[in-house]
Amino acid sequence: MAILKSGGFMVLLATLLAPAGPAHGLMPPSNGSIWPDYAPAAAIRPAASHRKAARGRGVRRTGLPLPRFASLRAAKVNLRAGPGVRYPVEWVYQRRGLPVKITAEFDAWRKVRDWRGTVGWIHRAMLTGKRTVIATAREVVLRRKPSRDSPAVARAEAGVIARVLVCRAHWCRVEAGGISGWGRREALWGTLPQENIK
Repeated sequence: MAILKSGGFMVLLATLLAPAGPAHGLMPPSNGSIWPDYAPAAAIRPAASHRKAARGRGVRRTGLPLPRFASLRAAKVNLRAGPGVRYPVEWVYQRRGLPVKITAEFDAWRKVRDWRGTVGWIHRAMLTGKRTVIATAREVVLRRKPSRDSPAVARAEAGVIARVLVCRAHWCRVEAGGISGWGRREALWGTLPQENIK
C-alpha cells in the first residue's frame, strides 16, 4: 500500500506493488509549500496589494459550460481582484496543477474559486483543461476498484493533488506519484457532483 503525503519538507511514496527497494522520495516545490495548514510557507499567500474585490460587472460567457473545472498551468499564478492587469493582485498561488472552479468569464479572464472558497480572476493563459483534484479529507483511501470492499492501494493525506483519470457516480480514479486508485468523490475536490469523466 502506498502512503501519499503532503506538507512538511518531503513527500514519501512506498508501495507493495513496486519491486522491493527504497521508498520513492519526492521533494515539494522549492518554496517548501504544499498545503497552507501544514507547511511553513503557504501554498497561497497574500500579495502586498490586497484590495477590495471587483464586483464582476460586464461579465459575459464564451459558450463553454459554467461552472467548470481547470487547473493551474504554472507554479506561480496571480489571483486578481478583477478581470484585468489594472486590478490588484490579491493572492499568489504557488502550486502547479491546483484545481480551480471557473464560475465566470470576461474576455481572456476567468473568475475562479479554489477549494477553500477564495474567489478572484486569473488570465486564461495561466489555466489548463487538465483535470486534477485535491484531497480535502484528512486521509483519502484509494482502492483497486470503485467499492468500499475493494483492497486499498494507497492512502493520500490532505493536500495531495492527483490527476483525474475517470469519474463515475460516487468514485473517481486518480493518479499521483505513479500510483492510481479509486477514491470517494466527496473527499476529492475538483469535480462537479455526479460529473462523468472518461
